[in-house]
Amino acid sequence: MHKDIIGKYPANDKSSLIPLLQDVQNVYGYLPHDAITDISIHTGLPRSRVYGVATFYNQFRLTPLGENIVRVCRGTACHVKNSANLLYSLENTLKIKAGDTTRDKKFTLETVACIGACSIAPVITVNEDYYGRITTKDIPNIIKKYQTKPKTEKAEKEMAGA
Repeated sequence: MHKDIIGKYPANDKSSLIPLLQDVQNVYGYLPHDAITDISIHTGLPRSRVYGVATFYNQFRLTPLGENIVRVCRGTACHVKNSANLLYSLENTLKIKAGDTTRDKKFTLETVACIGACSIAPVITVNEDYYGRITTKDIPNIIKKYQTKPKTEKAEKEMAGA
């Protein structure tokens, strides 16, 4: 499938690297390793250069996202309200570090510069759901809610690579 996307761009066009990476990631939800190789061949750039760009920009992922995306706000308002403690609690509860996905692919944990909900700091989101003014005591119940929640249609498509 990614070869169809790559083929839409002119061969040996180094300036198409970022749009190519974006288009492939939009389809898969991440950048498969074979797609990085194929992009390298198509653009005429060394694989190390394509990989370097893919790992430099935090918009790109080299592994699939989990079914549920948990984001912890690290903005000023959340920071002063102990969002670091929320992150630590989430890492312990999910048994992963920020940027990782659980083994069962149920959760990906991320930090963001600002969620934009400063009035209810500290804030985390799970998918499109906002949780504000929370403490570390709230984390287990929030996570439990999503451990048993059925997959969304969007999550099913992303996991299937559609």
